[in-house]
Amino acid sequence: MAGGTEGTLRIGILGTGQLAVGLGAAWARAGHAIRIGGRSHDRALAAAARIGGGAEAAAPREVVAGRDAVLLAVAWEGVPDALRAAGAADGALAGVPLIDPVNAVEHGVGVLLPPDGRAAAEHIADLAPGAQVVKGFHLFPAGQWEPGRAPVTVALAGDDASALDTVARLVRDAGAHPATLGGLARARQLEEVAGFVIALAMSGTDPNAAVPHVPQPLQAAG
Repeated sequence: MAGGTEGTLRIGILGTGQLAVGLGAAWARAGHAIRIGGRSHDRALAAAARIGGGAEAAAPREVVAGRDAVLLAVAWEGVPDALRAAGAADGALAGVPLIDPVNAVEHGVGVLLPPDGRAAAEHIADLAPGAQVVKGFHLFPAGQWEPGRAPVTVALAGDDASALDTVARLVRDAGAHPATLGGLARARQLEEVAGFVIALAMSGTDPNAAVPHVPQPLQAAG
């Protein structure tokens, strides 16, 4: 492991909003080293203070330098600028697990915005050559990562086994259970689920009531 001290991962966070702070705080409580930054250094300083645990504010290129994993916690419209500021096109994220919790959906409608049928995660991979993109953490609000919340399952999709292992560890460190759906091509399926949940919720319908309860363990037919 590339982390500084045994058991510690160096995590960079691009973005200073609620999800960035929520996950950053959860990972800081688990003993990881957090560095956060975005368009505004003042907002990065405020976010680092809210995260606690010695979290540092830095410019985007410094946020990703030497990190064991990077969280891209920005709105879909801000993805190109965030990755550009971090030097992704120059290979700054090559070989680094890049966690994508972005919901590229039309607000209040839930329709996916990428027009070509590919996952937003695949577009992010195009913008960050060599990055080990893992889709995950996109279905739950920031409040889920506060202490004392009931555990949830975080579905993941990615092509690199070691990156999936790293992100699965971070899921567990945030108090949840990881479940890998498949390769990055399956990220579109995860993103459609987010669109489904958002559309029902915005229409006043509880999405949980629209999903059948499947008893576990599921027994194979026949």
